[in-house]
Amino acid sequence: MSRTPIDRQREHQANERTFLAWLRTSIALISFGFAIARFGLFLRQLGVLVTHQESPMNPLFNSQNLGVSMVVFGIALIALAAWRYSQVFWQIERGDYQPSRTTVFVMTGIVIALGLLSMPLLLVRDREIIAPASPSKGLKSSR
Repeated sequence: MSRTPIDRQREHQANERTFLAWLRTSIALISFGFAIARFGLFLRQLGVLVTHQESPMNPLFNSQNLGVSMVVFGIALIALAAWRYSQVFWQIERGDYQPSRTTVFVMTGIVIALGLLSMPLLLVRDREIIAPASPSKGLKSSR
């Protein structure tokens, strides 16, 4: 069965749309990762300002590690999307397109893992919250 030039054009356009969807996803991951890492830093600085003491940070489950992981994964996803776009482009040209379910399942697994790693940040709270010093101590009454 012969493909018409219009069919081939549609296939290439679909390939480009898929590439752009992967690109949007990677940009979102990079943006969320950056925001999560910076927001965690902001919260730690706010805690120091309020309590005048630095709160301990979990070396494994913290917002900075999660944010950096999301940024790295987003960058890797851009490279994978470009590679996959090129692979599909040539498969369309040769007329032997082969869908890749493995890529979909690997990406799904990584995003699920990043989501699960964010759960401790949402559920675990510092149990040692130190109340700020009372400003009224040491102040004399004006009356």
